[in-house]
Amino acid sequence: MKLGKLGIWVALDGPIGHFENDDSAGLGRATAPRIVNFVRRAETLGYSAIWMPDGFGRDSFIASALLLANTQNMIVATGISSIYSRDPVASAAAGSALNELSGGRFIMGLGVSHRKVVEGIRGHDYTKPVAAMRGYLEGIAGAPYYAASPAEKTPIVLAALRGKMLELSRDQADGAHTFNVTPQHTAQAREILGPGKLLCVEQKLILETDPAKARAIARAELELYLGLDNYLNSWRAMGFSDADFANGGSDHLMDSIIAWGDESALRKRIQEHFDAGADHVCFKPVGPDNHTDMRIIEMLAPTAS
Repeated sequence: MKLGKLGIWVALDGPIGHFENDDSAGLGRATAPRIVNFVRRAETLGYSAIWMPDGFGRDSFIASALLLANTQNMIVATGISSIYSRDPVASAAAGSALNELSGGRFIMGLGVSHRKVVEGIRGHDYTKPVAAMRGYLEGIAGAPYYAASPAEKTPIVLAALRGKMLELSRDQADGAHTFNVTPQHTAQAREILGPGKLLCVEQKLILETDPAKARAIARAELELYLGLDNYLNSWRAMGFSDADFANGGSDHLMDSIIAWGDESALRKRIQEHFDAGADHVCFKPVGPDNHTDMRIIEMLAPTAS
């Protein structure tokens, strides 16, 4: 598998806007035909990969099968699939099946999710994250699979924010998928991972030059994450203080985690991650009211570079 440098991170269950050549109706929850149109257009624009989360909409592996079956070269990745959504044998089988049917175009991103989701919604016990992930990876490695195997094993990247999970990404996986991070974090992650391991960085982008408007969109986007301990602890490790988390988040936090401005400002932030050691940047094009900003996708298209 050859993963290119630029991908798109998008919640495909949400409101996806129109490309210029998309005549499907409505801006509500995306239908299957709309997400197929979206990903086909992204493939035409030269993007290497589509990353999708695993939440409470479409099953991410089923959605991956749909997208892989309707594209030619696009890599599809889960960013991420919760280890509490399915057991390791099921994940191993899904990864092998998806790579066999697609000719090796699926990346399995795995993460430990969050206590309030795992215990409050899924009804599981949330155990120590690194130990839980290590056991899950061992389960995948030992899982039986009696169908035709893919030519190469399924690449696995871990949702990793801090040192021990990054070390596990290096030692027992193919790399890391980082989220809500700064270029400085990317440099630290690369130092831990060392050479030869994938570092796939998510970066939120807002195409807005007015600081007040941009930060209002940014605060709406980060509101969810400000209520999740894993991200708060990650940001503390990056040097942010609890004062940065108050009142919807400080300007410093917004500007550090989310890039906003004109095209040059957005490209600059992406390049900073590459300069810090990222192999791949998957950007989330953030628009007002939780819409995917199609302007950013068209503007940053590799075919237009």
